[in-house]
Amino acid sequence: MKKALCILSGGMDSTLCAYLAKKEGYEIVAIHFNYGQRTQSKEKECFEAICKELQVYKSYSLDMDFLKVIGGNALVDLEMAVPKNELGRVGEVPTTYVPFRNGVFLSVAGSIAEKEGCERIYIGVIEADGSGYPDCTKNFIQKAQDFINEGTTKDFKVTICTPLLQFKKADIVKKSLELEVPLELTWSCYESSEEACGECDSCLLRLRGFKEIGVQDKIPYKKNVNKA
Repeated sequence: MKKALCILSGGMDSTLCAYLAKKEGYEIVAIHFNYGQRTQSKEKECFEAICKELQVYKSYSLDMDFLKVIGGNALVDLEMAVPKNELGRVGEVPTTYVPFRNGVFLSVAGSIAEKEGCERIYIGVIEADGSGYPDCTKNFIQKAQDFINEGTTKDFKVTICTPLLQFKKADIVKKSLELEVPLELTWSCYESSEEACGECDSCLLRLRGFKEIGVQDKIPYKKNVNKA
């Protein structure tokens, strides 16, 4: 039985990655990280619902509270405002960037992948149409793969798969609909767990993806948000 480790945030990008892994015949080992983010409880709820839908082989939900202690970003520091109604400018890193988050996550994922005998790690990073985070690039992922394989046993080798790296959000929505991915179980908002704010850059990117293919998002948004 071939297995793949899928890092699942509860968002639509990582969820699509897990469905793509399943389509390729992999048993899914799912991992989720709780790091004190504003929407931690909602993301965990989505993770659990997605795991149930996917009928994963095994799941891990790990507490990484030290990222909140480190702070320095608007996702975990409640004294910092989440930017609204502005997508990141080229070359600028937004305040929602959690320093080296994917480096931390992939290090833990490498450990679990070795223990579980997973030949692939799937992560839903986007370089072409994302928020401009430095740990979401092809170059970074390649170095992370080298790092994991250098630091694990000689009989273990893993490939980090980033099938969405050059996708636009509209591509992600379209592919998800083709594979019947339950996007209504996913969450993207950086700020709210009840109704998506529709104004943070994650909401804006998600809404743009749905709008470009002419489909309405099924998750709840605040009443003043235009989803058309």
